[in-house]
Amino acid sequence: MTNKVNILTEAGADVQSVSEAVALRIKAWRKQQKLTLDALSHRAGVSKGMLVELEKGMANPSIAILCKVAAAMGVSVAEMVDVASKPNVHVIDEADIPVLWTGEKGGAARLLAGSSGPDMVELWRWSLPPGERFASPGHPQGTFELFHVEQGTLTLIVDGVRTALTQGSAAVARTDVPHEYANENNEPLSFTMTVAELQR
Repeated sequence: MTNKVNILTEAGADVQSVSEAVALRIKAWRKQQKLTLDALSHRAGVSKGMLVELEKGMANPSIAILCKVAAAMGVSVAEMVDVASKPNVHVIDEADIPVLWTGEKGGAARLLAGSSGPDMVELWRWSLPPGERFASPGHPQGTFELFHVEQGTLTLIVDGVRTALTQGSAAVARTDVPHEYANENNEPLSFTMTVAELQR
């Protein structure tokens, strides 16, 4: 895979496996829906060029782009990268859990598991070394996230309001607004996060 677009902070994520899974899902979904790239581009708010690269498996999409395309398709990000649940129990081996984001300082976000369909629930594990941060422009209206800090202190910034979550603490946050996760301390940070994006 020599050509990559929209690399941003994603370099080092499980690029090949994620790109292949996303390409297959988009192609199959468009064929099933009889939808053109132009129509999907308009629906997702993502350029046609990016969608072409995604379908070819040549793009390294940011989490934000994966969220937009998944929402437009009425599926979860977990389904797109093939860690979605399947009846009755779908076990995901550790080796198959994708890293969907890596930071400049070595931070990582792994999508542990997620539900299928438009009502999306995802379980993530984040690790941020000192000085690392991740910013999101916000998810669809009504999205909220649940946090539990395993180690360190998570600085959670939601719509400009800062909250410090210390080791062992938990929180619920509305994340349909701009938000950030940051490690502003001198020790490693790890936390689990559940994203709930429910159709209303």
